Amino acid sequence: MNRVAIVGAGKIGGAIAKHLYHCGDYDVVVGDFEQQALDRLTRHLPVAIKQIDVLNQTELDGFLKGVDVVISACSYRLNIRIAEAALRVGCSYFDLTEDVATTAAVRKIAEQAVVGQIFMPQCGLAPGYIGILGNHLCSQFDEPERVKMRVGALPQFPSNMMMYNLTWSTDGLVNEYCNLCEAIVDGRRIEVLPLEGIEHFSMDGIDYEAFNTSGGLGTLAETLEGKVKALDYKTVRYKGHCYLMTFLTKSLRLAKKKDLLLEILEDAVPITMQDVVLIFCSVSGKRDGQLTQITDARKIYHRELYGEHWSSIQLTTSSSIAAVVDLHREGKLPNRGFVRQENVNFDELSANRFGQFYTVE
Repeated sequence: MNRVAIVGAGKIGGAIAKHLYHCGDYDVVVGDFEQQALDRLTRHLPVAIKQIDVLNQTELDGFLKGVDVVISACSYRLNIRIAEAALRVGCSYFDLTEDVATTAAVRKIAEQAVVGQIFMPQCGLAPGYIGILGNHLCSQFDEPERVKMRVGALPQFPSNMMMYNLTWSTDGLVNEYCNLCEAIVDGRRIEVLPLEGIEHFSMDGIDYEAFNTSGGLGTLAETLEGKVKALDYKTVRYKGHCYLMTFLTKSLRLAKKKDLLLEILEDAVPITMQDVVLIFCSVSGKRDGQLTQITDARKIYHRELYGEHWSSIQLTTSSSIAAVVDLHREGKLPNRGFVRQENVNFDELSANRFGQFYTVE
């Protein structure tokens, strides 16, 4: 039985633990700095827990000793320390980060990996699943030209001026609204500004907007540079949200005061478990000599699972990382060093017991 350590007992870390525990193939231990979070998790799940301080190298190394895999469900600010510890103890490493600089650091650490040890960041929804899907659609073309990737985690019942509720890491949300974004234009990789490039579209009779945000592409821009003419990733929100976030981050200059912006959002914007994840990916290009477009669009809603209510962002994020950990256990991923989302076979992911949660009935 594979032994998996999960660092972080919050909504996503707890969801990953439940997936892996209930499938029966993993021995799961969860660590967190807050004992209260660990106790809350074990009310519903009989897994091993340990209070640890990630900033304490001795504690962290001791927590990871003997495990096959460590999954970071922490803030991106802690991921480099966890990846370094994984290298020291010899286990494989997975995370959910959207932070570009963190991924670059993990990639550098992965250069020292031994055979059987992999480092795979960005394993959530976006980056993560959306990159696997986008790469899969590109593979169906003789000459892919234009790739559009759109993802949104939205309240099902928006009721405030922002038309938004907090559904996942506020730290990550602030990061993607404030940092530079990657895109491909005329075949070259460039950086574009966050909260710009706004567009409007409708899906199932509902109006949405989409705009540039950071990190959602993962490594796909690097992989497809020179192979497609255009590639971009945008976050989906209800109409009007971008205008208000632009006011906060640019007019009030809170992009330079991320901690303050995070504090404001967490104090003023309620969390909701009643959410919907919207995934839209469209690729156009030459196929059998014709200019063709293929689109994959799906909505995934909150639901009951393992006797509890799960938000859709919990479900999609935890299912994606659980699926790639499962594929690693089955020997279906590269077996050494840095692994990209594009290394994942979409059909194998979709057939996986955790990847199947992305299937829309």
